[in-house]
Amino acid sequence: MRTIDWVDGTIRIIDQTRLPTELVTVDISDLDELVRRIRSLAVRGAMALGVAGAFGMALAAQQADDLDQALEDAADRLIQARPTAVNLSWGVEQLRQARAGGADRDGLLAAALAVRDADIATNRALAERGAQLLSGTSRLLTHCNAGALAGVEIGSALGVIDCLHAASPLSMVYVPETRPLLQGSRLTAWELGQRGIPHRVLVDSAAAGLLLAGRVEAVVVGADRIAANGDVANKVGTLAHALAAKHAGVPFVVAAPESTIDLATESGAGIDIELRDQEEVLALAGHRVAAPASTAWNPAFDVTPAELVTAIVTERRVIRGRPDAAG
Repeated sequence: MRTIDWVDGTIRIIDQTRLPTELVTVDISDLDELVRRIRSLAVRGAMALGVAGAFGMALAAQQADDLDQALEDAADRLIQARPTAVNLSWGVEQLRQARAGGADRDGLLAAALAVRDADIATNRALAERGAQLLSGTSRLLTHCNAGALAGVEIGSALGVIDCLHAASPLSMVYVPETRPLLQGSRLTAWELGQRGIPHRVLVDSAAAGLLLAGRVEAVVVGADRIAANGDVANKVGTLAHALAAKHAGVPFVVAAPESTIDLATESGAGIDIELRDQEEVLALAGHRVAAPASTAWNPAFDVTPAELVTAIVTERRVIRGRPDAAG
C-alpha cells in the first residue's frame, strides 16, 4: 500500500494519525482538505510531502476555471501548510514549471504522477547507497519517521535500515519515541515490526546515554531541509542525538533525496522553523498533563550544524562537507 497516491481523480493517503492502532486510508478531493491533512500530520515526511505538493497542484488544476490563478492560489496555500519542509515547496514547483512549459490539465496530472514515480526510484537508490556506506553495521538508532510512511513506497533512513537488514540481519534498531507526537513509537516502530526488524522504543532523553555506553554503531536520520553549507533541519530532538554521537565517536548519517537540499538557503540560520500548537506539549491524548498555568514552546524541527554530520547520503552521492561543493 502506498502512503500517498492518485486514485480515480482523488488523492489517497494513509492517515498517519490513526496508526498504529488502525490502518485507515482517506480519499481527498478538495484542496482545503489536503492542506488540513498536511497540517494535522495525517500525511507527513519529506518525500511524501513533495508528492502531496505535486498532487495538490494537479487537484487544483482539475477543478479550476482559471487554471493559472488556481495554481498560484494552490501553491501559496500548500507551501504555507508546512513551511520548513522544502520538499513540499519543491513538489509544488515541479508543477509550476510544467505549467510554464505549456502543460494543460492532463499534462499537469502527468507531471504529478512523474513526481510520485521518481520518489519511488529515488528512495530505492538512496537506500542502497546508504546501506553500502554503513555495510556491516548491526546496531543503529534513528529518530522520528523516515520510513515508507514518509515517502510513497520506500523510506530514506528506514530504507537504508531495510537494505542493511536484507543484506545481514540487524541485531537492534533503537527508536526514540519522538515527542510530542510520538512518530517514533507510533510509526517507525510499527514499520519495523511489519518488517520483522528487532527494535526497542526509548524515551528521547535516553538516547544520549545509549550512545555513550557504546550500544549504538551508527545514527541514521532523514531531513526536512538541508542548507547549502550542510546544516540539517529535521524533527526536533535530532540535534541532541547528533551531539551525543559526536561525543561518542559514532557516525551520524543523514539520508535524504537531492530535492531536500536547498542551495538557496546558505545555512541553518536561514531555515524557517515551524512552531506548532503548544497543546501538543501540554496535553497527552487530549488530557492536560502540565500545570494549569504553564505554557509551552513547541518547535517541530531543530537544526543540526554541518560539523556534527558525518555524511549526507542522497540518490546520487555521498556528501562529506558542503552540498553545494560536493559536485
